[in-house]
Amino acid sequence: QVQVVESGGGSVQPGGSLRLSCAASGSFSSINHITWYRQAPGNQRDLVARITSGDITTYGESVKGRFTISRANAKNTVYLQMNLLKPEDAALYLCNVYATVGLVTYPYWGQGTQVTVSS
Repeated sequence: QVQVVESGGGSVQPGGSLRLSCAASGSFSSINHITWYRQAPGNQRDLVARITSGDITTYGESVKGRFTISRANAKNTVYLQMNLLKPEDAALYLCNVYATVGLVTYPYWGQGTQVTVSS
């Protein structure tokens, strides 16, 4: 099994910054990629940023230039640095880890961490 734990959410004023963390643990042999999604009430779940095992990164259009995804030295932990936050960035941020357990590759989800942006 794979456990995914997000942390770092909170409340911040517009223009502020937060850093989210996503840590994966468990009996997996490899991680293909780790993706941050976000979902606001009544909205669909949107891709925020992804980093592959080869450190290739992808960003949603609305966060390009403001958010940065990176790995910690412990490769199973990923950060999402969020700068210049806007009220529309407020959402539940969820981490998805695409990991291989045995012969099966499967997406594993965390419970999410809430981000609030308001003055």
